[in-house]
Amino acid sequence: MSETPNGRLWVIGTGPGPDHWMTPETTAILEAATDLVGYLPYVSRCPERPGQIRHASDNRVELDRARHALEMAAAGHRVAVVSGGDPGVFAMAAAVMEAIDHGPATWRVLDVTVHPGVSAMQAAAARLGAPLGADFCAISLSDNLKPWEVVARRLEVAAMVDFVIALYNPASEARPRQIYDAFALLRGIKAPDTVVIFARAVGRPDERITVTTLADADPRLVDMATCVIIGNSATRRIERRGGQEPWVYSPRSIAAD
Repeated sequence: MSETPNGRLWVIGTGPGPDHWMTPETTAILEAATDLVGYLPYVSRCPERPGQIRHASDNRVELDRARHALEMAAAGHRVAVVSGGDPGVFAMAAAVMEAIDHGPATWRVLDVTVHPGVSAMQAAAARLGAPLGADFCAISLSDNLKPWEVVARRLEVAAMVDFVIALYNPASEARPRQIYDAFALLRGIKAPDTVVIFARAVGRPDERITVTTLADADPRLVDMATCVIIGNSATRRIERRGGQEPWVYSPRSIAAD
């Protein structure tokens, strides 16, 4: 395909769910794009525009999806690659960059930009206060693209140095055991009363927030729509009246030894 000066590619995130969590910049890009490329559920969240073409696909073809988007941009299309949440957090920005890195040299002169969105862990944390208020890390439990041994080692080290940990891709029909293995590992390192948050479908009608402890956490509550947050040793609950979930925060200060 010959490159034209009008083609460009935006990599965007629509946020965790509700339209009001989508940035104005993302809304403008969705209005300007001639083509949308992404995982079917994420593309389905985008408002339909007359004449705009949707290229929806399965969730395991990220590189193929990125290459297709780049080919269309090189042919003069204005392409929006759509992720949920933030496109740079376990999402399509990395796939697009990898495709450019290993693709034809002509892709390196394309107008490609990445635009931030509200991540699932940010939305989950905001529901409860400030559980990510101290040093934290995000780890994907998916072993589709890396060995489970690598995932487990990273989880172990993060627990040992007392990060707050946000777990992405915790469980699916194809990967039902990883969340059980992750909790077994964490229970061997962290205190039983460590705060655990299960935040499912935050911002959507079927939202469900559960605040519990590491000892009592039930992995059966977890699916691919769930973001799991494991507190550090200082993470605290603030109990509330009226049956509301407690506020949770991780203090920014740490006393010197």
